[in-house]
Amino acid sequence: MIQENIRIKASRHSLASALALGITLSLATSYSVAQSSSPSSANSKEQLRLASSAAEHDFKAFVEHHLQSKSGTQPAGFPLDVTDIQNLKTAKIAYGFQVYTIDPKDILSARSDMRSMAKATGIWRFVINLEGKPIGLATVEQVNGKWETVAYGGAILAQEVDASIHAYGNTDRSNVRFIRIYQAQSDFLEVSSAQDAKTMFAPLLSARQSLLLRQGDAKSESALVDGNELLGPLQAAVKKNMDANN
Repeated sequence: MIQENIRIKASRHSLASALALGITLSLATSYSVAQSSSPSSANSKEQLRLASSAAEHDFKAFVEHHLQSKSGTQPAGFPLDVTDIQNLKTAKIAYGFQVYTIDPKDILSARSDMRSMAKATGIWRFVINLEGKPIGLATVEQVNGKWETVAYGGAILAQEVDASIHAYGNTDRSNVRFIRIYQAQSDFLEVSSAQDAKTMFAPLLSARQSLLLRQGDAKSESALVDGNELLGPLQAAVKKNMDANN
């Protein structure tokens, strides 16, 4: 099951205050997300630039607040994987990636392959590093037309995504995409081969658990699976969760 911190809807002032205080919500029982149309490559690059700027600005404010208001060991419920608040002094926003998703109706009909069905959500995630190691993610999206950080968290996901991207991504990570299928509670890293243009998928922990993949299907974070092999388990998970919420 996807367990991480996500989304706070507020004005920029109250949002900044909420994030500084570590207020978060859980995605444990929510399986829906508003989708935006897939952006062009140029628009995607502009989104990344603006989202990255917001992530760095907001994280600086987040760190300054916690360094001033707290000291010593990690407070209960802190969204990032640090043992001491003072560690935040050297933590940095590393790189970002857009979240893609697939409409549950497309999963159930399976009229095309997973790569073609995946659409951009307009949500960006940024890996936060401490001494070169991921300690969490910053979630950035547009709120009332402005790019803002809406949540921190997902340390385990950050570590797994980072390891998979380093294993399969090219220099600018243009051959990989992060796909979250909310109605199946499953995350994947889509990997496109430069040699034959073939697309494979690395099921991340949430997908391996939710889809009950056999040991042979995904032995580890680095195991790649053909999308056709995932459609059956995805359809079963989507139908089960949709029926449970009706």
